[in-house]
Amino acid sequence: MNTLRTAPIGSTVKVVKLHGEGAIKRRIMDMGITKGVEIYVRKVAPLGDPIEVTVRGYELSLRKADADMIEVE
Repeated sequence: MNTLRTAPIGSTVKVVKLHGEGAIKRRIMDMGITKGVEIYVRKVAPLGDPIEVTVRGYELSLRKADADMIEVE
């Protein structure tokens, strides 16, 4: 399973599935990350947390734990 956390810098990936449940999953969806959306990985901080991405035309920073819940292809 590929997750957003393992996506290389500079790549564009497509969301296949969101893992997690309840409020955590709802928060990720409220940020615009839903099934089928394309995400461009802009930067990763030196220690890997946070990850900066572009989704639906805006920049977003995600924690490693949240990025692990986003399955991509």
